[in-house]
Amino acid sequence: MNNEDKNLLQNNMTELGSLMQGMRAAYARGENAMEYARQTTHSLGNTPEATLIAYDLQAGTYIAGARANPEANARWCSQLAALLNPFVSRQSSILEVGCGEATTLAGVVSYLSHKPKHALGFDISWSRCAHGIKWLEEKSVAAELFVGDLFEIPLADASVDVVYTSHSLEPNGGREEAAIKELLRVARYAVVLIEPLYELASADAQARMQSHGYVRGLKETAEKLGTSVSKYRLLEYCGNPLNPSGVVLIEKSITKSLGDIDLQWRCPLTHSRLLANSAAYYSPETGVVYPVLAGIPLLRSNHAIVASAFSGTHSNI
Repeated sequence: MNNEDKNLLQNNMTELGSLMQGMRAAYARGENAMEYARQTTHSLGNTPEATLIAYDLQAGTYIAGARANPEANARWCSQLAALLNPFVSRQSSILEVGCGEATTLAGVVSYLSHKPKHALGFDISWSRCAHGIKWLEEKSVAAELFVGDLFEIPLADASVDVVYTSHSLEPNGGREEAAIKELLRVARYAVVLIEPLYELASADAQARMQSHGYVRGLKETAEKLGTSVSKYRLLEYCGNPLNPSGVVLIEKSITKSLGDIDLQWRCPLTHSRLLANSAAYYSPETGVVYPVLAGIPLLRSNHAIVASAFSGTHSNI
């Protein structure tokens, strides 16, 4: 690394540190931390760094909301489970992208007609996953959580039967195509997007979505990618009329019966196969290792550690 690269890296780290401190202070004052980040970075959209910091700051608030209003949580989760039911058997695998504190994942699994063989969820924030694990234990729901990025999901192609979102694409305005492409890559049977639908929203709701940098054109983007959208409508129940939830259901052609493919982990950096042991997920082919923090795998590319000797000193589970 030359001096110019070193200076650039140091400046980026300094800016990130300042952003973290500024967003934490804004959140403590009761302000919108994401809006603070957009103004500070002079960005029209929400950067991945700002999204991570904002979500991490909010960790615990979704569980508090579910406790305060269990009826609303139950109505939301049962509504999503009804959409997933036709695609889920007892041998299926499901994945919630951007699961937060698992308040939706836990409810969806509980309301499904058939409990899937594998239920997974990931979030960009470790803190939210940590809260989520406790919530899953409290609700006696079996599911696996890990830290990941929706633009580099650490799973092999077509390795999960059904992939769904619950307002997790929401803040990624301008990156709709990249997000849907990645979900389609991982899904084998269906992708169910539960997101705010800009095109079906009121003028007031559209103005709000624009100000927050929310996604648009999800159906159009999915069809542009050559997929079949079988459902596109607003949901009957929505917690916020200014953020109207809708469904974009994308069905893929089935090549094998549901549930006959085991989950396969993939390095988000090199796309090589990942194996798991008690301490980490690692790639024997490349020597890249991803640590496990307090039982939660850290599977974003920026968590990668070059440690070629690791696989030789730990046995697989």
